[in-house]
Amino acid sequence: MDDFEKFVMKYMGAFIGVAVAILILATRMYVLIIWLLVIVAGAFVGNYIQKNREEVKDKLRNLIDKM
Repeated sequence: MDDFEKFVMKYMGAFIGVAVAILILATRMYVLIIWLLVIVAGAFVGNYIQKNREEVKDKLRNLIDKM
């Protein structure tokens, strides 16, 4: 019985992670999480482009010229 308790205590984080993952999949919250990640990524890209406008223009021109 002591071995089982040691096993459970050693991998408690993994058990909790699996339970949370099952809960997210069962409630289809992963769709919400994906949408939030896309929105946050868009905000970061927009902020980068706004702050580095000339650098982005040069990179796009070089990319278009290579094509």
